[in-house]
Amino acid sequence: MPWIGWPAPVRERNLPYVTNNSRFLVLPWVRVPHLASHLLARIARRIQADWIAKYGHSLYCLETFVDRSRYRGVCYRAANWQLVGQSTGRSRNDRYHRLSVSAKDHYLYPLARDFRRRLCDDT
Repeated sequence: MPWIGWPAPVRERNLPYVTNNSRFLVLPWVRVPHLASHLLARIARRIQADWIAKYGHSLYCLETFVDRSRYRGVCYRAANWQLVGQSTGRSRNDRYHRLSVSAKDHYLYPLARDFRRRLCDDT
């Protein structure tokens, strides 16, 4: 995550403090005003306690990637997630740089005020 500004070894060590929202879908026939942003906000408020109970440590921020060729990320912006950049168009499973996928918008939701400092902490 270049936006955070952490060097590779620090990133590798502190990545467990970031979790990815890999799937979020409100089916098109469900018509409830503000449902998506409401659910994202509730998840953001609750995940810290659930994460500590299950894994024994805090989270500093949430991240997600939105396929910009299919979606606009409106619900994330409405729930105060920050658009911090775009992916390069390769999959996280592409260790050898052979896959080509559509670029995705990268959103973060800080769970700690000083999340950037904590994630860049070298100790």
